[in-house]
Amino acid sequence: MSFQFTNIQLTFVVFGLFLLVALAVGLYLKHRKNRTLAFRNRFGSEYDRALLEHGSSQKAEAKLAGRETRVETLNIRDLGAMEQERFVTEWQAVQARFVDHPKSAVTEASDLINAILLARGYPQGGFEQRAADVSVTYPRLMENYRMANSIAVRPGRADASTEELRTAMIQYRAIFDELIQAQKPQEKKSAA
Repeated sequence: MSFQFTNIQLTFVVFGLFLLVALAVGLYLKHRKNRTLAFRNRFGSEYDRALLEHGSSQKAEAKLAGRETRVETLNIRDLGAMEQERFVTEWQAVQARFVDHPKSAVTEASDLINAILLARGYPQGGFEQRAADVSVTYPRLMENYRMANSIAVRPGRADASTEELRTAMIQYRAIFDELIQAQKPQEKKSAA
């Protein structure tokens, strides 16, 4: 028994296949758009930074997903009450030194943020790796963190102005306030 298609039947089959392909492409594009929107909402300015660095949304999203996967393997924890108290005392001392020694106070603030990150379970490493790890849980802090760090590590002849140092301290304070607090259950869930 052989099948013979008439022109009308063949036209319907081709049209049906075309609709099926168009539907599949439409669903894929909708999925990509939703995924991009989710990454944009989740990472904010870090998404834009990754997009600029990697050149395409697919590559940027793959890198950001890789960050999430890496952070899931880390043993990130909240600080204990004694640790919080110790860090708050250290922060107050750093802030007090700012008036007389702003540059060294900003450097100390940077060191204190690093100490908190280590105590919470973030691995020691270069700034970019630390920033990538922190961006998974605290994406809205990243602009402050990057800007404060750029001021703190500025070399000798290009010393930051007192106003820039003051801005860095304010940014470090915002970071400190977030890192010192226990994460709420929904934050832990979204970070994992």
